Amino acid sequence: VQLQASGGGLVQAGGSLSLSCAASGIAFSINSMGWYRQAPGKLRELVALVTSGGLTNYGDSMKGRFTISRDNAKNALYLQMSSLKPEDTAVYYCNIKRASWPYTDYWGQGTLVTVSS
Repeated sequence: VQLQASGGGLVQAGGSLSLSCAASGIAFSINSMGWYRQAPGKLRELVALVTSGGLTNYGDSMKGRFTISRDNAKNALYLQMSSLKPEDTAVYYCNIKRASWPYTDYWGQGTLVTVSS
């Protein structure tokens, strides 16, 4: 399984940025696909996830600013971020949660998002 995230970069506060994640080698059912982030010195946290049924869940500070979407046919995941804040600066990772044994979590390599003030 490979997850290739792209789209990170430098953006000014208040700006927008879109992330993409392309998944390959998927030969199992997926429970959910999502984005997580980790800022320096902080724990990795949920940004947003979407289940196989289309339900979404967002981290509290992302609600209303970020939108997650998924293309099941392409095993692709997207994150549209707007009204970005300096505190959104982090490495963003895409994630797949397997729906069957051994219920593995798969992670991409991460893409850096830097929001300048």
